Amino acid sequence: MTVPALVTGQLAAQEAGVVPTTIRKWVQLGHLSPAGRQGRAQLYRLEDVFAAERTTRRKTRASGA
Repeated sequence: MTVPALVTGQLAAQEAGVVPTTIRKWVQLGHLSPAGRQGRAQLYRLEDVFAAERTTRRKTRASGA
């Protein structure tokens, strides 16, 4: 069993194709939870970031369609 890699908000945003502000917004809205901390920086699991992205994109399409 492998331990999932944790990434900073900056890298999470890059991987998801969004700006870091979006990552912080997802946390505020409850779509994403930090998995740890490194100093003052919050760390995230990439699979959690991608799940939050899918959830928010699905809601955006449903309300915009």
